[in-house]
Amino acid sequence: MDPSLPENLEEYSASSTTIKFDHPLPLLRGPISAGTSDDPSFGPYILAFKDLPSWAAAYKFCESKIISQCEEGARIGCAITASNKCKPPWWQSLIGWKSMDLKERERCEDIEMEGCLVAAKEKCIGFAKEKCTTPFLNARIAVGEKEIMNKRVERMVHAASLPEESKWVYFIGSDNLGGSEPRVTNYRASQYLGTDSQLQT
Repeated sequence: MDPSLPENLEEYSASSTTIKFDHPLPLLRGPISAGTSDDPSFGPYILAFKDLPSWAAAYKFCESKIISQCEEGARIGCAITASNKCKPPWWQSLIGWKSMDLKERERCEDIEMEGCLVAAKEKCIGFAKEKCTTPFLNARIAVGEKEIMNKRVERMVHAASLPEESKWVYFIGSDNLGGSEPRVTNYRASQYLGTDSQLQT
């Protein structure tokens, strides 16, 4: 055996010297070129969801994660509350009452726990909506030429449904009279879904 080689070669094997890392999480949003309507002070790129389905999936995941964590915390709090409500008052032992039946106490705790969890679940759903709605409605969604054309058609249909005297007000100052529209690469989710959009889950 070559004296220059170490005695225990297994210590230098690929399996013992290689560090395995977890696969990186995929990005929720990717960089896209900013449109001419975007604030140039933020630079030439902005982060946007690639399409509406990816935005919706991220929103649903955000809500479900917050609800899950909120309910887990509420479960601990409800258990403590139920235990405190169902334990016999301290003064009972002073007047000679016998201790509470354990089955009766368990039944009491089950009822209290169930009521507490139902109330907590509704609050957790509201809390999750509150935390996710604002940032997700402000998030940007990348758009292609097809979506831009659809938005233009929607605006034209909306203008056609206005009373005659309102149509001129709608077109004044807009680019619908033949001017070229600024290059659009994205919409905020609130614009994409409509100004009066309510997120349904």
